[in-house]
Amino acid sequence: MDAVSARAVIARACHEAPLNAARPPAVIAVGKAASAMAHALADRHPGVLRDGLVIGSHGSAPPPLAWLPSAHPVPDARSEEAARLALGLARGIAPDGRLLVMVSGGASSLMAHAVDGVPFAAKQAATRQLLAEGAEIGALNCVRKHLSVIKGGRLAQACPGTVEAWLLSDVVGDDPCVIGSGPTVPDRSTYAEAIAALDRYGGRAGYPAEVVDHLLAGASGAIAETPKTPADLPATLTRIVGRGADAVEGAARQARALGYDVVRRDDPVVGEARTAALAHVDWIRQRVGVPGRPVCVLSSGETTVRVVGDGRGGRNQEFALALVPALAGTGWLVASLGTDGVDGPTDAAGAWADGGTSSRARDAGVDPIAYLRRNDAWTFFARVGGLLVTGPSDTNVGDVQVALIGPVDAPGGQ
Repeated sequence: MDAVSARAVIARACHEAPLNAARPPAVIAVGKAASAMAHALADRHPGVLRDGLVIGSHGSAPPPLAWLPSAHPVPDARSEEAARLALGLARGIAPDGRLLVMVSGGASSLMAHAVDGVPFAAKQAATRQLLAEGAEIGALNCVRKHLSVIKGGRLAQACPGTVEAWLLSDVVGDDPCVIGSGPTVPDRSTYAEAIAALDRYGGRAGYPAEVVDHLLAGASGAIAETPKTPADLPATLTRIVGRGADAVEGAARQARALGYDVVRRDDPVVGEARTAALAHVDWIRQRVGVPGRPVCVLSSGETTVRVVGDGRGGRNQEFALALVPALAGTGWLVASLGTDGVDGPTDAAGAWADGGTSSRARDAGVDPIAYLRRNDAWTFFARVGGLLVTGPSDTNVGDVQVALIGPVDAPGGQ
C-alpha cells in the first residue's frame, strides 16, 4: 500500500509532468484517494494551485481547494451536487486555461449526475441492483456512463480549455475508460452494451422503467452516444499514475527483504470470489508445488460477490472464507485485501486464512460453509480471527492477494 500511496504516485506524476506556476490549473480530484492526492499535490507545489474541488468519501482539501464529502458505493444527493459543481467548474475554464483532473476508484459513485428524464432515485436503484447481482466493474460503469452527464468523456468534453487527467487505477487491465467511468477519455461502450448488462445481471424487468427506457432510446439512436474517439476530446491528455502492478511490486520487494522467494501470478484474479479463490489455490499448487524454501505468491485483481444471504462482508473476506476448508492442515497462509482499506460495507480491508483456521472454527463451534452461504465472512473472521483492519488508506488500486508457503520456520512466523 505504501508503494502506491498518494504521496508516491503524485511524486511520480509531478516528476513526469510538473505543474507550471505561470499557468496554474484548476483542480478536480475525485475518488477514494482524492483527499490524499490533493494534499500530496499541494505539498509538492505549494502556492501553485488556484481553485478546485476535492470530492471523496473521507478526508479534507488543502486550501484553496474546496472539500465535498460524497457517497459510496451508492450515490446520493451529495454525489449529484458534487457532479453539478464539477461540471460547472469545467465549463468555466477559459479557452487558454488548464484543468487537472485526478481520478481514483470510487469516483463513479462520488460524482454522479443523471441525464434528463432519469430521476436520480432511479439511477441509485439501478446501481444497487447491479451491485446486488454481482456485476463486474466494466458492466457497472457501462450502465452508469450512459445514465450520466459527466462520465464517459463528458466532463472533458464540457471544458473549453486544456484537460490533463491523472488516473489511479483500481480496475483489472487498467482501462482508462473504466476507471471512475472515464470522465476524461473516449468511451468504447455503447447503449446496446448497457442494455445487455441489465439483461445479464438480473434482467431488465428488475430495473426502473426510466433507466430501461433511456438505454433503449440510446440503443435505437434516438439519443447521442458518449464521445468515442480522441478527435472528440482533442485538448485532453490522460495518464495512469498508479496501478495494481505497482502494489504487487512493492509487496515483492518487502517479501524478498524478509527472505521469501517471490512468485508473481500475472493473469488477474477475477470472477466470483468463492470460486476464484479455489481456482487461485489450484494455480499455486500447480505452479509452486512443495517448495524447499519459503515462497510468497503475489497477485492482484478484483472479484465479485453475488449477495444471496443477509450477512456482512466483502469480496476479499469472502475470498478468504472460501479457502478455509481447502487450507486445513497445510502450512499455507492466504490473504486478500483491498488497497483502499475498505472491503464491502465493513471496517476490514480483507481477511486471511491458514492451515489452522478450520480447527479454530471447529473449536469455536462455527461452520465456515454455513457462513459462506450467508455471505457472512466478516462475522466468521471476527469470531475465529483473520480480519485485516487497516482503516481507509490514501490509495486505491484494487485488490492484492498474498500467499505464504513453506517450512514452519519461514520468516515472520506463519
